[in-house]
Parts: sequence; C-alpha cells; structure tokens
Amino acid sequence: MAKISLQALGRKLVEKRGDRGIREVAAEIGISPATLSRVERGYLPDIETFGKICRWLNIDPGAILGVPASAPPAPKISVHFRKDQVLAPRTAQALAQMILAAQRALMASSENE
Repeated sequence: MAKISLQALGRKLVEKRGDRGIREVAAEIGISPATLSRVERGYLPDIETFGKICRWLNIDPGAILGVPASAPPAPKISVHFRKDQVLAPRTAQALAQMILAAQRALMASSENE
C-alpha cells in the first residue's frame, strides 16, 4: 500500500470540500474550522481529529500511517497487578517487562510466518 502524505491528506480534504465553506465542512466532520484549515495546509492533526477526518474522507488511516491493511491486528495485552503488600514494585516491573517482551516476540514470529 502506498503511503499518503499529510500534504496529500490536506489536498484530499480541499478536493472533497470543493466550493463548500470551511465552517460548514468542519461542523460536518466535527472539528473546528481552524483545525480543518491547518490540516488542509499539511499540519499534523491530533489522533481524534485524524480519525474523524479519515472517516469523513472514507479512507483507511493505515494508508497515511503506512500500515498495511492486511496486517493482523496486534494482540491486546495489558498488565494488571493487584495491589498487594507481598509483591514488591521491582518484581511487578520485572513481570510487566517479561510479559511485554513475550508479546513482542509473539508479534515478530507471526510476521515471519
């Protein structure tokens, strides 16, 4: 998949907006007119705004981020520990690092298949 640049994203916004006013389109997307103007000029939006713009343009965010659409979703792993006086903070940190390392290894092995 070819990566779309932020400038290309801005051009796509301008193209789809056409002759419509920036305030009207910004309200439709759910962002401020100033934000829409900045993104049209190639500035990086925050993640929430980025999602709204991609939905409005009906484009895959991965096309801009350079993430292949066929990439399997990353497994969601989180680390939770009960607050317990027996478990030392250093031990909890070591366990968390071990779990995250295992996740990275799992993802690397699935990419090589």
